[in-house]
Amino acid sequence: MRVVICGAGQVGYGIAEQLAAEENDVSVIDTSPELVQAVRDTLDVRGLVGHGAHPDILLQAGIDQADMIIAVTLYDEVNMVACQVAHSLFNVPTKIARIRSQAYLQPHWADLFSSEHMPIDVI
Repeated sequence: MRVVICGAGQVGYGIAEQLAAEENDVSVIDTSPELVQAVRDTLDVRGLVGHGAHPDILLQAGIDQADMIIAVTLYDEVNMVACQVAHSLFNVPTKIARIRSQAYLQPHWADLFSSEHMPIDVI
């Protein structure tokens, strides 16, 4: 399985570690050169320095061939936009975003995360 992970912090690193151990084809994107270097040095994954919501960076990471995007940066909005870009421009089948702010998860905003609006499969 080909997976693009946005975010190389503790959560992203842990996910990349597990997926790489299962012999998946993993690319990790982060804005921190230090975090990307740590991922490259210790895991069998590709690492790219850049913004995970930018189409050109996602393309360099292989999003056009990806089966899944997992967006776990520190910023909910970046995670949501990364999934939207992956869906709208590259037809990535599975989109997972870490959303930490409860403001987005209120019941009266339930339609936000739907195929017609923000196509994220797992929050």
